[in-house]
Amino acid sequence: MNAKGDLIARALTLGLGAPTFEAETHGPPHDRRFRVTVRAGGQVLGEGGEGRSKRDAERAASESALRALGSEPSLPPSLPDVPATPDGEGPGAPERWPIYGAVLAGALDAALEFAPEDATLDDVRRRAARLYRDLLGELGHGPDDLERPGDVL
Repeated sequence: MNAKGDLIARALTLGLGAPTFEAETHGPPHDRRFRVTVRAGGQVLGEGGEGRSKRDAERAASESALRALGSEPSLPPSLPDVPATPDGEGPGAPERWPIYGAVLAGALDAALEFAPEDATLDDVRRRAARLYRDLLGELGHGPDDLERPGDVL
């Protein structure tokens, strides 16, 4: 699981913008502790996180923020259903795809950038999901990667 990447993707999906991570250092050099606060959309998300490394504190803060946003950080979310394309191809039925936060964030950015001016949020969401699905398919990843229902990647 990549809690920080998942948080970035979730915040962008919700229109909060990219989250920022503010770190504070406490303690003597031989026993450093880090405390990280995550902000997005002008608000603090979650309770923050603490750890012996900045990375651990960012992970804990990201997990807390995901819980505050209503996402369970321990389970990868599924992509929204993507309807079949006009030519009859496409999934047409719900599929669980693995979530790679940076790739998903890139797909969302691209879908938003190239969306027509009158596009709805649902239009952008469907376009991003289609782009994400196609990118992962080209990279050899897909719903077949989940060997058993309930497997966590």
